[in-house]
Parts: sequence; C-alpha cells; structure tokens
Amino acid sequence: MRLSFKHFGPGLIFAGAAIGVSHLVQSTRAGADFGLGLVWALLLVNLCKYPFFQFGPRYTLATGESLLDGYLKMGKGLLWIYFLLTFTTMFTIQTAVTIVTAGIASSLFGDFISTKGWTLIILLICFGILIRGRYSILDKLMKIIVIILTVSTLTAVIIALSNTSQHVSWIQKLPENAPEIGFLIAFMGWMPAPLDISIWHSLWALEKNKENKSYSVKSSLFDFNVGYTATIFIGFCFMLLGTLVMFQSGERFSAVGTVFSNQLISMYTKNLGSWAYVIIGIAAFTTMFSTTLTTLDASPRAMVKTYELLLNKKSEKGYLFWMVFLIFGTLAIFFLFQSEMVTLITIATILSFLTAPFYAIVNYLLISGKHTPKEWRPSLKMHLASWIGILFLMGFSIWYLTTLKHLFTV
Repeated sequence: MRLSFKHFGPGLIFAGAAIGVSHLVQSTRAGADFGLGLVWALLLVNLCKYPFFQFGPRYTLATGESLLDGYLKMGKGLLWIYFLLTFTTMFTIQTAVTIVTAGIASSLFGDFISTKGWTLIILLICFGILIRGRYSILDKLMKIIVIILTVSTLTAVIIALSNTSQHVSWIQKLPENAPEIGFLIAFMGWMPAPLDISIWHSLWALEKNKENKSYSVKSSLFDFNVGYTATIFIGFCFMLLGTLVMFQSGERFSAVGTVFSNQLISMYTKNLGSWAYVIIGIAAFTTMFSTTLTTLDASPRAMVKTYELLLNKKSEKGYLFWMVFLIFGTLAIFFLFQSEMVTLITIATILSFLTAPFYAIVNYLLISGKHTPKEWRPSLKMHLASWIGILFLMGFSIWYLTTLKHLFTV
C-alpha cells in the first residue's frame, strides 16, 4: 500500500484534539513533581486506551458509517446516553481549553487585551476557519499545526537538555500520599484524552473518505497510529521538559490552567534564557489552539449527527447552529460562572473518567459484533488487549471513586 501525505488527516486531527491540557499542564506537572518517575503511568494508560480509540476509524472505514450509526444499531438508548453526556460536558470542556489558550495568547502577544478579550477573539478565529472551510480546511490546517507543535516541542527539549548538567533519573515512582494519588488519577484519566474522542475521530474519518475515496481501513489505521504515537511522544516531551526545567526547583505551581501556562513560559525564560520564550511559547500556544479548534468542530459535528439519527431527519444548518450554540454557551459560562469554573471542570472531569468504561465496552462490542465485516473484526491479540483495557478502566474508575475527595487537594 502506497501512502502519501494526502492519506493523513483524521489521525493528526485526533492528535491535535488530544494534545492539550493533559500534555501541556498535566505532563509538565508530572515532570515537575515526579521527574521521570511517572513514565510508567504515561505508557500504561496510552496502551490500555489504544484499542478503543483505534476502533473509531476501523469501524467507520470498514462499514462506511460512523460509530454513532453503529450505536443506533445496538440500541437507541446508547445514543440518548451519548447525547446527554455530551450536552452536559461540552460547554465546560470548550471553556476550559479556550481560556487556557487565551491565557497563553495574552502572555505571548500582549496583555493589552484581557483574557476575556482573547477568549472572544480565539473563538471567533476558530469559528471563521471552520465555517469557511469545515472539514477540508481543518484537515489541511491540522497537518501544519501538528508539525509546528512537534518541531517546537522537540526543539525546546533539545535546548533544555543542552542547558542542564543535572542527572535525569529513570527510577519509577508510586504516589505515596493523598495529593500525589489525586494527581496520578487526574493525569491518567485525561491522558491522552477522554474516550469519547473516538466518536469524533470516526466522524472525521467519514469526512475524509468523502473527499478521498482511497482513504481506506489500512490507510486510516496507519494515519491513526502516527497520530497516536505523536500524542505519546509529545506527552513524554512535556514530562521531560518539566523534569529538566522545574523538577526540585521549589516552585509551587498553580492548578489553574491559565496561571500555570504563564508560569511555565516564565520558568523556561528564567532557566534557558529569554530566547527560549518564543520557542516554548509557540509550543504551548499551538498545543492549546489545536485543541480549541478541534473541539469547536467536533462537538457540533457529533451533536448534529446524533440529532439526525435520533429524529431520523437531516439538519441542513445543524452544524452552524450547534457551533454558534457552543460558542455562546462557552462565553456564558466564562463570563457568568467564572467563579464556579473549578467545580464545573471537576464535574466534567468526573464524567469523562466514569464514562470511559462505557465507551470502551460499547466500542468493543460494536467492532466485534455482526455490524462489522468479519475481516475487520479484532484479532486475538486485539481481543486480549481490549479485555485488559476494559478491566483496567473499570478498576481505574472504582479507584477514582474511592479517592475522589483527594482531587480537590491537588
């Protein structure tokens, strides 16, 4: 199978959506607090979630329909659950990623515009990009963004390595106290992303196939593997940066994304020199802008598809309606409920954690069942990996519930 750059798209968009707060904030904090001691957690959670993310493009290209179509075949109740869960969390998640992006923009381009002002500007820019080109421009733009993100992050790592004389320990660690356990749960829960992004990926794969009929199951899986590998690599890079620049520095980092992002850039400038400001700034901004852009596309795309399936009718302007609705909901939460943002994000995080086994089980049953052609059902190895992953996610959710109170102390 000959692959060209045109065969890449949904896998890189997936990477752009996944590489966000979990990488810039959580991975860097992991390095700052534990050094490289949590590499085991980074690799373990990515391996356990891998099958269920991969089933998105696999099912879509094998059947010509999205995961949501498959959910409908398994029972309309599944679609209603997805609709309600997404409606409950999409405004808070969009607000969270947008204000972090706005905070970085304010730091990079000047605080003559407030964070609220940057929030509005960024949402309008993303809206303009998506409404003008929809999937096509998202596909093209994300290839550029992911390349810039990877190059700038890797450059920052190389510079940090060349400017440090400290020995980097690879000794792995287990959290010992309540705050450390709380952080580990948050770190693994959102790494690389919530499992419902598999549905977004399936919708992007469907759009890609409409534009490029040679985008097959095999090319989609290769595309996904490249994107997924990128998320792991970038996660490790930010953990290494946190280790090299912040580990044992004595600095106390804020749990608020916007504040932490500015602390991050300031720490690099102080430790590596003022010239590092631009490089880490580009890495941080592209990380969060890519997430803001992809989530603004994906949530409306998923909601309009769900609406159409539930009511069995087409919605000509549904994408525009849901995008405008999401933007206004995001701004309303930010301007009216800013003081409650921590609580709202905590609720969204809890739902993302606790629904992971649900999406894992449903995706596995769908790809293994009669609705998927036999030749594209999982191999014995993938069955085994899926069972292990489901057990891990269920155990992880139970552990999360038993230690939930500790998250509020992180």
